[in-house]
Amino acid sequence: MITYPILEKSATIGVTAPSSGVEPELHDLVKLSCSRLEKQGFRVICGDTVWTQKKAKSSLATKRAHEFNGMMQDDTIDLIIPPWGGELLIEVLDKIDFASLKNKWILGYSDTSLLLLATTLKMGLATAHGTNLIDLRGEYSDETTSMWKSVLSTEAGASIKQYSSIKFQKKWQHDQPSPCVFHLTESTIWKTVPGDKVKAEGRLLGGCIDIIRHLIGTPYGDVQNFRKKFINNDPIMWYLENCELKTTDLRRSLVQMKLAGWFENTSCIMFGRSTANEPVEGYTLEDVYQDLYTELQIPIVYDIDCGHVPPQITFVNGAYGVVEVEDGKGTLVQHFK
Repeated sequence: MITYPILEKSATIGVTAPSSGVEPELHDLVKLSCSRLEKQGFRVICGDTVWTQKKAKSSLATKRAHEFNGMMQDDTIDLIIPPWGGELLIEVLDKIDFASLKNKWILGYSDTSLLLLATTLKMGLATAHGTNLIDLRGEYSDETTSMWKSVLSTEAGASIKQYSSIKFQKKWQHDQPSPCVFHLTESTIWKTVPGDKVKAEGRLLGGCIDIIRHLIGTPYGDVQNFRKKFINNDPIMWYLENCELKTTDLRRSLVQMKLAGWFENTSCIMFGRSTANEPVEGYTLEDVYQDLYTELQIPIVYDIDCGHVPPQITFVNGAYGVVEVEDGKGTLVQHFK
């Protein structure tokens, strides 16, 4: 069985940096994000790791793990949100006391998705792939992003529905702050291979493929054990997003996942929008998706609201999802069962 935390009103949010911390010149962004959340009724506690950054990490792996473990074991903290992702979260995995993690949400994406997926696979604790702290600094959030609170407030046994966004952000414009942080200018269109309407269901798992592929072959990436122990061999629906990989590296990563058995009994694979996916010798992203479909003979859905091209739907690792796509629009229902 999957264990589902629940976010209560007036909850306390713990902010810690298991990957990258925040440079001094950007501390105001953290403070602004915290103040926005406090105005919504939350209490926010920031750990020491949030305020430091050196050599691609917030601090030593032992310190990062110690602070994360402490917040996860602290009964007064209800939700963990890192400030953002980073590069080297993988250094802390073997220092996390997974067996002592209490029933609370961890929310984030990018490098944080490594921690999210490892926690769900190892402990059967649902985790939330969605907004990070820094992107909550706006006067308000767009309809897609703002669903994080509703999703995390859903009770075990209940369901929640989310919709594809109307517009997405083509590029970051940090020099032109907007009231909702994102500049949503481009029409969102969910696409499919082989091009038909899609309806699929299964247990949701995923994250940033650049990062989560490094769990393969480790004690933190045992998908087969997760199937048997926590989901009674239900089918899996993978959601993936590519931050920096060229098409050939993406293809290698997907083949590795297939060879590791991650795609056994998979009903659908979904891919987020990306500014990466640079073609190599004419090998395009569409070729990658077509090759994957040809091999697995399951629906491929792409350009969904997930990852580094916002806004983001909040995907819950471990939840039973039902996705439907037709005429470029998509819905995701997540059942907390």
